[in-house]
Amino acid sequence: MSAPGTWRDLPARFASALVMTAVGGGAIWVGGLWFSALVVAITAVMVWELARMSAPKRRRGALALAGLAGTSLALVLALHSPFALALLTVPGLVSFLRPRLHPQVVAAYALALMLSGYAMVALREGAGLATILWLLAVVIASDLAGYFAGKGLGGPKFWPAISPKKTWSGTIAGWLGAAAVGAGFALAGQGPWVLVVLSPLVAFAGQLGDIMESWIKRRAGVKDSSNLIPGHGGALDRFDALTGAVLAVLVLGLVQVLPQIGG
Repeated sequence: MSAPGTWRDLPARFASALVMTAVGGGAIWVGGLWFSALVVAITAVMVWELARMSAPKRRRGALALAGLAGTSLALVLALHSPFALALLTVPGLVSFLRPRLHPQVVAAYALALMLSGYAMVALREGAGLATILWLLAVVIASDLAGYFAGKGLGGPKFWPAISPKKTWSGTIAGWLGAAAVGAGFALAGQGPWVLVVLSPLVAFAGQLGDIMESWIKRRAGVKDSSNLIPGHGGALDRFDALTGAVLAVLVLGLVQVLPQIGG
């Protein structure tokens, strides 16, 4: 049973989600430079939030690291060279060399953010629109199912030491929501039935991305990564699950398990 005030943040979350859907959906549909620019900007903001949480007294350093992240990712996308991929490691290396909270973890997470940003653009350009829509649908369905089941049903915590709000009911509901997305794509003739199995795996990777960000926030002693998005917190709070899910899809593609999605 949910407690009074449990749904208090729902209007702000809904309004922000509409704006993000309109902007993100438009960029995804158009693709090309517009989508790449949006991904670069979001990646830079997430690195900025990560730097602020791990070294709160170095505000200018956080802005510099965000600028470095955005520039590095933009160069990788513009150069189209396998050698340029090394630039994705630069923000993580710089963050590791500067005094901050858990520098090894922060450096690894910064690399994950850079890789996921690159992978999003690569998937849009290489795998096509349908693959991106499936990925986003899996993350959104998992998040929504987990949110409402967790808030409404409650129950035992999934990993209370790291993410005190995440429940087993929400976690399992997220897997079921993702499986439903996979089934929907299969029924629509947009992919094979193996998506019913792969979708929950991708959702689970997204949940791990969420848990990883929660761990960093708890160590930093903050509730949200920033207050940029009303009802959602910061960009990391909103896109942490997408980061983990994108990396999972990247791995599935590298091991040639990811099926053809769409026509």
